Amino acid sequence: MAEPLPMATPSRQRTFKVWRGDSKGGEFKEYQAQVDPGMVVLDVIHRIQATHASDLAVRWNCKAGKCGSCSVEINGKPKLACMTRMNEYGPDEVITVQPLKTFPVIRDLVPDVSWNMQVKKKIPPFKPRAKEADGTHRMQQVDVDRIQEFRKCIECFLCQDVCHVLRDHKKHETFVGPRFMIHLAQLEMHPLDTADRIPAIRDEYGSGYCNITKCCTEVCPEHIQITDNGIIPLKERVADRFYDPIMWLVNKLTGGAKT
Repeated sequence: MAEPLPMATPSRQRTFKVWRGDSKGGEFKEYQAQVDPGMVVLDVIHRIQATHASDLAVRWNCKAGKCGSCSVEINGKPKLACMTRMNEYGPDEVITVQPLKTFPVIRDLVPDVSWNMQVKKKIPPFKPRAKEADGTHRMQQVDVDRIQEFRKCIECFLCQDVCHVLRDHKKHETFVGPRFMIHLAQLEMHPLDTADRIPAIRDEYGSGYCNITKCCTEVCPEHIQITDNGIIPLKERVADRFYDPIMWLVNKLTGGAKT
């Protein structure tokens, strides 16, 4: 005899505290929202919009964890609202939702992340070497695999939000943050790229500010190994170029060939 199906968890009222305000200031407002089984935090935010606060601003797009738009801090932790299920929290736990702290607020849950776009414009783009004599490019599969991981970034900027260099020390003018260290790693490790960004990685992009706490890696929804596979290898390249006497001599003799 087949076992009876388990009963669905009933809907229940939950308490939410949502930050409301703009660049001039604001405060947390408390809302009571009906939560149904299977809902994610973004669903509840939409329900609050529909039933309590039609002017509540929140950024979102795909609701599938691939656009990176709905980044917020939920109970103090940077997360994607569309991928954070309500059953992760206790039935009587108050859910606090606020915008990313590293960036200025536009309104309510919407931060101004335009600084990231300006940073990306400053990084020299991919510069491929000339094609082979037969008109093709050739690469080793191991080199392709090494950079493929970095291309999964959805630019949710959760790593930027949790980076203490940006969040606590406000070094936006001297450090590009983990998202763009990964972008630089993607370019620098590409076997066809010929641009030399190592001096800029040290002097303009601030690789020395990162003390590899791995907090950025921990919050990445795409599970990119930001620290181990991206930032540390870049820091090693900087050290080889500028601080290793043997490598300094080799680069001097070879004209600083890209490795």
